[in-house]
Amino acid sequence: MSTDLAPIAADPLGAAHPQVPVAGRPAEPGATGPSGRGRFGVLYGAIWLVYLSYPLTSAWSAEPGWRRVVSLLSTVLFAAVFVAALVARRRTRGHPARVPTVWWWATLAVELLLVVGMGLAADESALTGLVFMAVTAVFVLPGRSALVVVAALVLLGEAVPRLLTGWDSIDSIGVQIVLASAAIFGFTQLMSRNVELARARGELADLAVARERERIARDVHDLLGHSLTVITVKAELAGRLLEVDRARAAQEVADVEALARGALADVRATVAGFRAIGLAGELASARAVLTAAGLEVSTPTAVDAVPESLRTLFAWVVREGVTNVLRHADARRCEITVDARAVVVADDGHGPSGRPQAAAQAVPGSGLVGLRERAAAAGASVQVGRSALGGFELRVQVP
Repeated sequence: MSTDLAPIAADPLGAAHPQVPVAGRPAEPGATGPSGRGRFGVLYGAIWLVYLSYPLTSAWSAEPGWRRVVSLLSTVLFAAVFVAALVARRRTRGHPARVPTVWWWATLAVELLLVVGMGLAADESALTGLVFMAVTAVFVLPGRSALVVVAALVLLGEAVPRLLTGWDSIDSIGVQIVLASAAIFGFTQLMSRNVELARARGELADLAVARERERIARDVHDLLGHSLTVITVKAELAGRLLEVDRARAAQEVADVEALARGALADVRATVAGFRAIGLAGELASARAVLTAAGLEVSTPTAVDAVPESLRTLFAWVVREGVTNVLRHADARRCEITVDARAVVVADDGHGPSGRPQAAAQAVPGSGLVGLRERAAAAGASVQVGRSALGGFELRVQVP
């Protein structure tokens, strides 16, 4: 008797259509895979139970008696156990630890016992069940354990017909077991790679979200920190001028309003990802705000020597440096120098050993942290220390 079970390897568990979760979101139970058929994987696996018609027919054709009844019942129960194993394995896909390995060994033991029951009346046709057992073993057991089981099933399938009187050997039953096992192993590896790919895709999506959040937090901090500092300086100046020069005070109040509106627009642009600042504009803004705060200011009049690729970074350095001078330095003079490879903001205030400045450096997530990230992305280094003026110096330099 020749039983060709090669088709069982084609799509025994619907493995060609694994459930792939969307990046950044866990897959829903029973979700449909990319082909739209993932939820019917168990049904596809059960279709191949049609090959159990061989032992079922043989048992039905046997002489009436208890052997025939046991063989028929064993065949039906074998199909039920096989489908139950598929359902259990599918529900624990990606979480195999939910089912102890001992349960899978028990499932194989029950299947083997049912194959013995099938053989009472079906004779050698019952060996068809060994192919299904190999499929179960490869699908539910670790690699080495599954290999041992498959080897044992091959030996069993080839030896039993030759040892039992009246049984005919099934042509190439061992080869069919090996082919089915190899096909299932290939599909399980494909499923594993798909799961790993989906997880990697989800991790990349989460990483992209985290980076975008960091970008927004950093930009909002830098934008609002500078703008609110300037607003504070101008509001204080307006308060002092209120009784002396009302026209000048009104102009400062108008500037505060314009700055507040500009800060709001900058925050919106930053969240949208379109925020960009210019070095020349930041130098002009620094000169104006430092002068308004009563400091003596020295800034370059041109930025032509700075490469275009570094101007945005240098603009952020000027903004952060000026913000720190206004907030912490208590300085009377500030010098900003810019060349093709470096930008320096120096003052004559407290210096790096002063308590206000040291406190500013110790605050996690401060502007200098974000500045270091920007500089690192451009291949530049951030240096802080005492300036030639006796205060604090912020230097960003490209090698």
